[in-house]
Amino acid sequence: MLLIQNARIASENSADLLESDVLLEDGIIQSIGKNLTVPAGAKVIDAKNRILLPGMFDAHVHFREPGFEAKETIQTGTEAAINGGITGVVMMPNTSPAIDSATVVSQVLETAKRQSRIPVYTSGCVTKGRHGKELAGIDGMRALGVTMLTDDGDTIADPAVLLRAMQYATEFGMFFASHCEVPELAGPRALNEGVTSYRLGIKGSPACAEEIIIDRDIRLAHAAGAHIHIQHVSSALGMETIRWWKNRGDVKVTAEVSPHHLLFTDEDIGDYDTNYKMNPPLRTKADNEALLQGLIDGVFDLIATDHAPHTPFEKSQDFVSAPNGITGMDTALVSLYHHFVATGKFGWDLIVKRYSAEPRRLMGLPVALIEEGKPVDLILFDPDAETTFTTDFMKSKSRNTPFINQTLKGRVDLVVLGENILLERQTS
Repeated sequence: MLLIQNARIASENSADLLESDVLLEDGIIQSIGKNLTVPAGAKVIDAKNRILLPGMFDAHVHFREPGFEAKETIQTGTEAAINGGITGVVMMPNTSPAIDSATVVSQVLETAKRQSRIPVYTSGCVTKGRHGKELAGIDGMRALGVTMLTDDGDTIADPAVLLRAMQYATEFGMFFASHCEVPELAGPRALNEGVTSYRLGIKGSPACAEEIIIDRDIRLAHAAGAHIHIQHVSSALGMETIRWWKNRGDVKVTAEVSPHHLLFTDEDIGDYDTNYKMNPPLRTKADNEALLQGLIDGVFDLIATDHAPHTPFEKSQDFVSAPNGITGMDTALVSLYHHFVATGKFGWDLIVKRYSAEPRRLMGLPVALIEEGKPVDLILFDPDAETTFTTDFMKSKSRNTPFINQTLKGRVDLVVLGENILLERQTS
């Protein structure tokens, strides 16, 4: 039994924070109200000035298992999630072997059942081996609960293949998530084409390489009557393309934005810092500002980290050779608070809606709610504290993030899921 006193409760439906006590027992929120009586034997936490939120949910993570466990495992990845206040995740299928059949899905889910303290869901490939040629074992994956199909990491080059997959799988209630780029235009995919790429002497990837496929894949979904989800949008025009299609109202399209595409630009790369190398690449300040407004306007349905761990050896290579990707789960919530909530750009209601509620809705899951009678799935956040992202603090197996050794405002103090306290920081 746990009584959280004087918490300020955040909701997706209101910018106001309701101060209240919350009593948790047997994995259920038993009571919410002012000055609740302390039950005998209850653990009490005074949450004065702290924010009580539903657990976050990340619908785009790379855990690298099976096949690339040196980068991350399901166990280390989910511990990083908990460290950042995330209580559910969706894995991407670009593993080895790729998650393209019921056999591999079963293996992943069994591993997660043994090793993870939070729910782990997985997407499945659209095509076998993510080769873009032959449809994956879609029906077998669906029977194991897979709803999202994607060849994330690559675009399906042949539109006829994607259209056929959409026509087939939509009947089963599945949807498609698209990594959008024209490889012939994107080139080495090292960084955005512009002033920084010219300065560094590296061929850049133009935004149109992404924008062309955003429009193509939405058009294919329109033709097939499918639901299309556009992943990690990085450009202003790409976002406006999504807005235009949404305004038409005759195709189901959702989209996500990643924290790094809101926070960083290609100028941050400096002298070839590979922690800022990702795909799609960081673009310009004007793009960032447009994406932020798109998030506030609701063009983006959700925030997702695209958590992409790599070993120090891999990231220590030259800029063109180093792999794309940034870790994000340890850092996402604190960085969003520090840069946007604390500065008044948006409120806690947007965080709850876009990083907790809508990702769960996308996956057809119940939304985590802080209401009487609901299952316990919540976190406690201290806006007056600070977090320093040292290597000791990080739980991800990899450390490829620009936030290493940075100190930001805010701290995740408590994570509770069901009857279990998954994280409780020692505070003073």
